[in-house]
Amino acid sequence: MTGTDALLAAHRAIEAVWRIESARLVAGLARLVDDVGLAEELAQDALLIALEQWPEAGVPDNPGAWLMATAKHRAIDHLRRRSRYERKLQEIGRDIESRPGPDPDDHIRDDMLRLVFTACHPALTTEARVALTLRLLGGLTTTEIARAFLATEPAVAQRIVRAKRTLATKGVRFEMPSPGDLAARLASVLEVVYLIFNEGYSATAGDDWTRPDLCHEALRLGRLLTGLLPREPEVHGLAALMELQASRLRARTGPDGAPVLLPDQDRRLWDRLLIRRGLEALERAESLGGAFGPYALQAAIAACHARAARPEDTDWERVAALYRVLVHVSPSPVVELNRAVAVAMAGDPARGLEIADAVAADKALRGYPQLPAVRGDLLARLGRTDEARREFERAAALTGNERERALFLARAADCG
Repeated sequence: MTGTDALLAAHRAIEAVWRIESARLVAGLARLVDDVGLAEELAQDALLIALEQWPEAGVPDNPGAWLMATAKHRAIDHLRRRSRYERKLQEIGRDIESRPGPDPDDHIRDDMLRLVFTACHPALTTEARVALTLRLLGGLTTTEIARAFLATEPAVAQRIVRAKRTLATKGVRFEMPSPGDLAARLASVLEVVYLIFNEGYSATAGDDWTRPDLCHEALRLGRLLTGLLPREPEVHGLAALMELQASRLRARTGPDGAPVLLPDQDRRLWDRLLIRRGLEALERAESLGGAFGPYALQAAIAACHARAARPEDTDWERVAALYRVLVHVSPSPVVELNRAVAVAMAGDPARGLEIADAVAADKALRGYPQLPAVRGDLLARLGRTDEARREFERAAALTGNERERALFLARAADCG
């Protein structure tokens, strides 16, 4: 192996280790210094040292422990310059010298939970929560986050900087929320993870219909949460929903990247392992009393599709009934629009159109391309092709995704 090959191999190893260990590294450091921004800087310092040393010295046997020890020594250097943190300095020094306690996994678990709830703190904007979560928990670079959300690097970097500044100025502690605040804070965490997944599953803009890398990152975060919060039913409900939806990713696009809608998908391409995992997670959510949580209900709907070998085998009456429950549990015009589709598929497209027309009055969906797309589909089913064509053309004008625009224009042409 040439020197260049060895350097590239070391850099690939460092990148892989960082993606796996960065969240635990930042979480452990944040507990010690009680500052997420400083913790990330210390972790980045350790990464730079690894980039300097590992190509020559080789990757250590336990790279995660090496990075943590290096970062903690950097923390000591930082705290020595700040005398009022002398007590913290002694604690970190003892921690480095001592052996792990009897339950080190519990320590890591608690640190990770604190990091999850800090990154998704309601004091931050939704965009900031998403960016900070991907940065701290996913280990993604600013470039990767910008590419995933089709934003500029300076904009994403500014979001992350602003998020850290907000946490600092508002005095957000690196700690678990109180029992009274846990439900609200957990809802924020689950929302962020699902936003990441949805952007990967149905990209809002750009040239690609899906971004599987984002889906996989959200899946990883969801699985992490089920391990950290095993008794929370909605955590399992969200995991189930993402596993079941992700099972269709390979079938959602054709060889040329063009969208393939659910009725037209080759179900042999659906990932049976992900379906099995999703159904198991759904059973877990229901066994914990979460059958009527919003994510578990959506997972139950996805399970109806996963269990159908052919599109005509789908239990649309059950899907419509589940959407009716979901409308009461988590009212939303988008949920009501999905119910309109389910009612139509269950055999009553006229009633489905009535529901969609009622939703159309909601100003929140004024720029939502799926609204005219659904109305176009329902109008086409009722033989009102001229109206359907106009709706598909309107949907094409509203969407920011090039693949979706081509799909809507093709549907409009079919109504010609």
